[in-house]
Amino acid sequence: MFEGFRQIQVQTSDPEVKINLRYGGDGPPVLLIHGNPLTHVHWHLVAPRLAKDYTVVAVDLRGYGDSGKPRGREDHSNYSFRRMALDQVEVMAHLGFDEFFVAGHDRGARAGYRMALDHPDKVRKLACFDILPTHHVLTRATWQWALNSYHWFFMAQPYDIPEKLIAGREDYYILKKLTTMGIGKGGFSEETLKEYARCCTPENIHAVCEDYRAGVRIDMEMDTADFDAGRRIECPTAIYWGALSHTEKFYDPREAWPKYASNIARMRALPCGHYPAEQAPDEVYSELAGFFKS
Repeated sequence: MFEGFRQIQVQTSDPEVKINLRYGGDGPPVLLIHGNPLTHVHWHLVAPRLAKDYTVVAVDLRGYGDSGKPRGREDHSNYSFRRMALDQVEVMAHLGFDEFFVAGHDRGARAGYRMALDHPDKVRKLACFDILPTHHVLTRATWQWALNSYHWFFMAQPYDIPEKLIAGREDYYILKKLTTMGIGKGGFSEETLKEYARCCTPENIHAVCEDYRAGVRIDMEMDTADFDAGRRIECPTAIYWGALSHTEKFYDPREAWPKYASNIARMRALPCGHYPAEQAPDEVYSELAGFFKS
């Protein structure tokens, strides 16, 4: 897994957080960002193939994998997508890259979305996998969507209610979440499931809760302000979602995304659920290689 890649940790401007990552290959830089409850390992079937033509950087978000997991602040700002995006801008600068391509899945795509708004000079192109912008999701949420995306509101409950309810059952929680609960699950190898379970510690659960607390509070406030001001992503953007996922079932990505991105180059449903890079890696690789090269 990630043969030929080097693994390092990079100190960010937050003294409590080092970002764990693997990087390899040669060529224009590509930043790969995972979602919840995953790690950079989510990209293991895609990254080595991209590394034939690109310098690929696969990171663990703060709070996830082997990256730093600080205690959440009262306003949750140290787990906002603004902070997560800045972490990765700093990582890429440490590696010598002032601008780069970005591909993100789930929470990683939300970090990429914020990165493209906050650092438009850094993001050359953005590919988002199986999300709709937070503002769109929360202003149009239905009970059917909420039932399948229960964790948005469970994890966002005040400290330390969800942490206490999951404590001692981390393995059960992570395996159920990835394999049976909700729409578009499964498709993981035994090796990757073990890796995700290894990383599902009490510190990680707290960080994930802080991620979701920030999502429905400070992130939603930022995204609403941008939407009301007419700010949209300006870089070339590719939008992908799983044909079997909640994104396809409860929303219309083709209708939603043009309200948030002004230069959409590609929009396509992929033959998978919520985890394209592991459920449909050939299609993900082909799409990213074509999009970044075009």
